[in-house]
Amino acid sequence: MTQVKILDDARGPRGGYKVDVNRGERIGRVSSEWFSRPADERYLSLSELFAAVRGRAERSRTLTVESAAIRVEANRDDAERLALVLPGEDVPLVPTHWSFGQLTSLVGAPATYLRQLPAPLAGINLQYGLTSHRAELIKTLEVEDGRVELRAVTGPDYGRIFDHELVTAVQRIAGNGTGDTRWKVPGVLDWSTGIYNPRVDVSQDTTTLYASDRDVFLFLVDDLNPIEAGRLPDGSPDLYFRGFYCWNSEVGAKTLGIASFYLRAVCQNRNLWVSRTSRKSPSVTRNLRPLASPMRQRPR
Repeated sequence: MTQVKILDDARGPRGGYKVDVNRGERIGRVSSEWFSRPADERYLSLSELFAAVRGRAERSRTLTVESAAIRVEANRDDAERLALVLPGEDVPLVPTHWSFGQLTSLVGAPATYLRQLPAPLAGINLQYGLTSHRAELIKTLEVEDGRVELRAVTGPDYGRIFDHELVTAVQRIAGNGTGDTRWKVPGVLDWSTGIYNPRVDVSQDTTTLYASDRDVFLFLVDDLNPIEAGRLPDGSPDLYFRGFYCWNSEVGAKTLGIASFYLRAVCQNRNLWVSRTSRKSPSVTRNLRPLASPMRQRPR
């Protein structure tokens, strides 16, 4: 039986750990996030990330309304501006790109086509869809940030989990995510030497803590405490580390989920090299089932 031993940080070389990525498999899930996130969606600590998503939630509110009662407003003098007025409300809502797509999906209208039309013409089509389509109860999520935006349109039974709730749960084990606990933003593999260095400053280029107006994504590792599971051909320890990433969307873009694994290294582009055996074990890598009801679910 293979002997597995967790090494203390003090026993590791200050320059990093020798790893063999040829014994692992590449996963590009985190790399795709790293490539696609603009600067304003990158955060340098869990505290900074929490403050952003928590503040957004505090400025938000939800309402349950009948879809047919929504009034669409558009002005010929502003061909790009379209707003929605909910029953009993005086302040019009400006739909985000995401919520506009949710609303058009509700009435079976092509969102891509409507976005290409002048706002007055798109408003006429959308209003027709809302009033002619069978009325449904919908739940809205609004946020006030200089103007009142409609962030989400979901079914009335949608079980919303706010992004800050996920961040809070991660903070319980990871603190600030920058090295104050075992769990932290990962280091970087040096391809020229095969050395994985876990001690890398967290910056806009290296962070793996992300949030946008529609989701949140976090990737953390325990890379200061490698696990020894045998020997490499040169006699050096065969090492890997624990890691996980998790995600959520409070506007219905995706459901809450988490994946955990053993990894051998993380490169600058945030590609992961994980243990082949760990990926095949359901006890090591797992995804949570959806916790939210679908947008089109009928009220009971």
